[in-house]
Amino acid sequence: MDWELAACRDHDPELFFPVGTEGPAAEQLTAAKFICGTCPIRSACLRWAMDTGQEAGVWGGTSEEDRREMRRAARTGQPLPLSA
Repeated sequence: MDWELAACRDHDPELFFPVGTEGPAAEQLTAAKFICGTCPIRSACLRWAMDTGQEAGVWGGTSEEDRREMRRAARTGQPLPLSA
């Protein structure tokens, strides 16, 4: 994957690792996902995060909870959530 193309590379990495899910962390999560939404390698980033078991942070426009839901869906044969 060509990380040089990643939209996040010019932003503070801490933005993509909010602590918590409420208040400032929720705003941080929204901002990180917005940046991911503009990224040309978003799909590849998400695939990498899933393949390597990334549990923390925002990857490919998904939160930690989003990826947990995706893993759960994959294990149970359910369709993936549309938010990812």
